[in-house]
Amino acid sequence: MANFGPKDIKKLREMTEAGMMDCKKALAASDGNMDDAVAWLRDKGMGAAAKKAGKVAAEGAIGVKVEGKKASIVEINSQTDFVAQNDKFIGLMTTVVGHAFDNAIADAEAINNSTINGEPFSEYLSQMTATIGEKLVVRRASLINADENTAVSGYVHSNKQNGVIIEAKCDSAKTAEAMTAILKEVAMHAAAMSPSTLSYKDFDASFVADETKGRIVAIEKENEELGRLGKTLKNVPAYISMSQLTDAVMAEVEAALKDQLAKEGKPEKIWDKILPGKIARFISDNTTLDQEQCLLDQKFVMDDSKTVAQYIEEKAKSFGGTAQITNFVRLEVGEGIEVAEEDFAAEVAAQMG
Repeated sequence: MANFGPKDIKKLREMTEAGMMDCKKALAASDGNMDDAVAWLRDKGMGAAAKKAGKVAAEGAIGVKVEGKKASIVEINSQTDFVAQNDKFIGLMTTVVGHAFDNAIADAEAINNSTINGEPFSEYLSQMTATIGEKLVVRRASLINADENTAVSGYVHSNKQNGVIIEAKCDSAKTAEAMTAILKEVAMHAAAMSPSTLSYKDFDASFVADETKGRIVAIEKENEELGRLGKTLKNVPAYISMSQLTDAVMAEVEAALKDQLAKEGKPEKIWDKILPGKIARFISDNTTLDQEQCLLDQKFVMDDSKTVAQYIEEKAKSFGGTAQITNFVRLEVGEGIEVAEEDFAAEVAAQMG
């Protein structure tokens, strides 16, 4: 006895745009399971949604929802930027971000395995694929769900191509409330400056070592050209991250700076006024990786005299409290997706052949 009826065939046809008989065969082969039927059609290359499932979805948009102490961020991919800008796609994004937010869903896998409006999310997305006309993928998602002493904020850029959610632990609920607007500024900074991690403490030692070698070689090559042109050579740093500036290294630096001051004839009684500035300059010159990739160590775009960490600390102090950014998530559409270049002539020849 069949485990499906005319309504199931109609639904599968609407989801995939496959022929009526193909849908009936798919359901029969799948014992009435809708997901398996969609997969059966895809494997057979039947139906619009089934065919779209094989396409690369590298465009799309980022959606963010923030309310109170909770924030959700979701990336949905499409095949073209054009589709990502239409009203149906925007409606889909609003629905999915709201679904993730309301149900405190913390990742894309959980979204894809969830139930929405009483049906499996996979079926809902298949229907939207058929309606919108392109393959759609809920690729990444994250959630912040914090306590009353935590400030939470988020930002999505106007073109919806990148977004950020962020949190900062504070000493009190009062400070957290005051810091929420400040944290929105930092979320905007993160969207623009593309930090890859929160702190240099997150770096793997082998990554820092490889980056150091690569940067030194690049600067040395650049200096060869600058020397040929008779221009000032760039300084070749010994280090690129605070993670390399151990107590032993800094002790050697301080000793070398003192030796330099002695050779310059500076009185020892004023060294304590000169050394802090020189040490700060050494640290700045030898932490370029941190300044580029670590949110807390980046120069704040709205006040580049301070790092993000310093800006947050000063603002919290002005409110009579303390705050420290402990987590952020930044998503940019299509990060890490490899899109194969199409050989149009070969594609046409294959279709004609």
